[in-house]
Amino acid sequence: MATQRLAALILNDDERAELQSLATRRKTAQALALRARIVLTCAEGGQNKEVAAKLGLERGTVGKWRRRFVEQRVPGLHDEPRSGAPRTVDDARIEAVIVRTLENCPENATHWSSRGMAKACGLSVSTVQRIWRAFGLQPHRIETFKLSTDPNFVAKVRDVVGLYVSPPQHAIVLCVDEKSQIQALDRSQPMLPMRPGQPARRSHDYKRHGTTSLFAALDIATGRVIGKCYGRHRAAEFRKFLDEIEAAVPHELDVHLVMDNYATHKTPLIRRWLAKRPRWHVHLTPTSSSWLNQVERFFALLTDKKIRRGVYRSVAALRADIASFIERHNADPKPFRWTKSADDILASIERFCRYNDPENVDRVLRTSGSGH
Repeated sequence: MATQRLAALILNDDERAELQSLATRRKTAQALALRARIVLTCAEGGQNKEVAAKLGLERGTVGKWRRRFVEQRVPGLHDEPRSGAPRTVDDARIEAVIVRTLENCPENATHWSSRGMAKACGLSVSTVQRIWRAFGLQPHRIETFKLSTDPNFVAKVRDVVGLYVSPPQHAIVLCVDEKSQIQALDRSQPMLPMRPGQPARRSHDYKRHGTTSLFAALDIATGRVIGKCYGRHRAAEFRKFLDEIEAAVPHELDVHLVMDNYATHKTPLIRRWLAKRPRWHVHLTPTSSSWLNQVERFFALLTDKKIRRGVYRSVAALRADIASFIERHNADPKPFRWTKSADDILASIERFCRYNDPENVDRVLRTSGSGH
């Protein structure tokens, strides 16, 4: 039986250096590193059987990569690009899914599910999900919005944002609002603590032990908060809170108050109180624009870190927890950083209107006072 002739395998210096690099480099794919070691071992001499025994491989594997290297050199050791499975869904069917998702609803529902769309279009559920994911479609989600119809929207935005971006000298800017009807809720059963692989749990039902209302004033320069809880949130309580602010702010500073146009804030009692104090200046936010008042961000922190998961058996306990949160916040206050100018805000609103309601955009902008 004739002995099988092996193809000559001779390496030049550059090839040897590149193969040694591939065989030892950490980030090289393990399959490619093994092929480089096969070629380097073959270059030392010896039959395929001997090289296979030395590396612990099958003789056929050694022979395959020896031949590939002799024919194609180093590039032959890399995997050839794979074409993948041919497409089974053409562009027309993809377009039909997108159009149907955007322009139609199923007969018995307000929005499409992936299973419903798959059944209607004769596709698999996973195919529909891939199409939706590729084009950013999420029929199961819905978001809310509200545009202000305040006729003085533009002027108020520029006024309030101007205070944030360039606050006046020898003055303090306070964002004021109330978080009303905070409930003292006690769960009907004890909470179960978090464990590995399982979040904390609480009963869905609860007991109410009354409510309280928090009035708060946020100093935009320092992040400090003046806060006080009251049993109700009438003009009388707001007047008492203004007295708290008056006592806390040095008399040599002007007070610029940012607040909304809530009925409690504009009663004759409050108007008379403000009229007697010329150092106080009121800046009203537009209607339906609570996002413009920075104290709302503090309320969100309070809700997220304390109230939402809190368990309170009395209003007194709730008030004590709120007071403790404000005290700890003021021990290391950090102001919120306002980044958008008034022009940026107005431009964003105009883009939103033009994208979502192009036919009635002029009417919307004119109504909100944010037209050209």
